[in-house]
Amino acid sequence: MTLLDRPRTDTVGSAGAPRDAAMDLVRAACLVVVVALHAFMAGITVTGGEIGVTNVVIGQDWFAPMSWIVQMMPLFFLVGGFAGVTQWRRMRARGDSAVTFVTGRLRRLAVPAIAAFGVIGAGLSLALAAGVSPELVGELGFRMAQPMWFLGVYVGATALVPLLTWAHERAPWATLGAMVLGVVAVDALRLGTGIEALGYLNLAFVWLAVQQLGFWWADGRVATLPRGRLIVGLAASVATLAALFASGAYSPDMYVNLNPPTVCLVVLGAAQLFAFALAAPRLRRVAARPRVSAAVDAVGSRSMTIYLWHMPALVLFAAVLVGVGVPFAEPLSLAWWLTRPAWLVGVGVATALLVMLTDRFERRRMPLPGASAATTARAPASRRHRGP
Repeated sequence: MTLLDRPRTDTVGSAGAPRDAAMDLVRAACLVVVVALHAFMAGITVTGGEIGVTNVVIGQDWFAPMSWIVQMMPLFFLVGGFAGVTQWRRMRARGDSAVTFVTGRLRRLAVPAIAAFGVIGAGLSLALAAGVSPELVGELGFRMAQPMWFLGVYVGATALVPLLTWAHERAPWATLGAMVLGVVAVDALRLGTGIEALGYLNLAFVWLAVQQLGFWWADGRVATLPRGRLIVGLAASVATLAALFASGAYSPDMYVNLNPPTVCLVVLGAAQLFAFALAAPRLRRVAARPRVSAAVDAVGSRSMTIYLWHMPALVLFAAVLVGVGVPFAEPLSLAWWLTRPAWLVGVGVATALLVMLTDRFERRRMPLPGASAATTARAPASRRHRGP
């Protein structure tokens, strides 16, 4: 019997497991980490009136081990897989179609995204008209657009949930194995030819494989494993990562492995799954605390808005500081490190204020997939939407 055998017969293929408070807590925590990390990465300089923006962690050896901990994208897709398959199974049990599921999910993602893209585009156009240099506007546009790749890939993965659920319920090992083989094949092709662009085929294979791990969690296949097996699974995943890095074929920086995605992210996703399974009982106890539950609800019901608007908030906060003449320390200097706490708090406050102005786009309730308008209207806001 292997690590992921022993499915729970009361959940596999059923109408879907109930909400998992530990999953909700992890999703909220991941979002906070992403916002803080993007703020930390921003290196802003003002020299002779010229503003420069860089990513301070690029090429920094000290960031590589940190990236093993703060690379949250596998967890996002894992949690998304759990949420998608459980919602689809509930809808399927009610007689709803896959088309209803997909169109409903797309609507919930598209409305806040279109609003954000429109405002960002208008803001950059106004900046150009106001005389801001095209080079700086282009750099800001690039930085604000970088996190948006996630949305496109997430939408595509979500649209395939009904089909992949069908495949998973008939052949879970073969379905997951086919995706992992696809990841390995793309990596081998990229490394063998030296054509880096080929690696972007793994935008599909990598994230669908990690999403599939969320299906395994929803089945109860992992949660029911003995603690010893979970520890072995975690250790084996970390050892595999170390071996991949030692081979010289892959960077130990998990953000380098993000562009293009590599098999390292799938292995990291497996490690995060085993670690989550080990921590889940304690996380549920933490999530049950009233203040923690309220915070998770506040973040979860606005997750798309926070994700879409945290980079514009960062840019606006920096623009205000530049406008009032606050000096910016040289990135990675001692003064820069000493000002990071205040900078992170400032970006957090700016994000919260911007989210308060814009979350109407996410919290404006359209009917949930398969639900009547009356049912949606009666549902509390914190229960109606828990993010992508």
